[in-house]
Amino acid sequence: MLQHRSQIEVRYAETDMMGVVYHGSYLPWLEVARTALLAAEGVPYRELEASGFYLPVTEVTLRYLRPARYADVVTVTAIIREKPSLRIRIDYELHRGEEKLAEGHTVHVFIDKAGKPVRPPAAFVAMIAACFAAA
Repeated sequence: MLQHRSQIEVRYAETDMMGVVYHGSYLPWLEVARTALLAAEGVPYRELEASGFYLPVTEVTLRYLRPARYADVVTVTAIIREKPSLRIRIDYELHRGEEKLAEGHTVHVFIDKAGKPVRPPAAFVAMIAACFAAA
């Protein structure tokens, strides 16, 4: 299992008229956590793109449990629980302190510059193999 925690301070622009974080504002937070997870494991997304690989989101699910509000500090934990193959599922947990605010997941596939599905690059395969072998 791989996991990484990122902290997000809620900006005023991410809230609605009720002072609650707008539901669509959560998706960029997932991206922050996801790209930080890959970078922490030695596979920065920028390097994947430079090598001609992309990881579009093919599925997203998010369940809102409690509202986040302006100036809250939200911890977004990105977790890869199972060794990925052609698809990668990343689970997320969003907390304010000990209180769980939301949970969900994204699914991604590797594609090339032409948009065709491809096998993951060697650097990604090696990183995943090393991380899951150590577990």
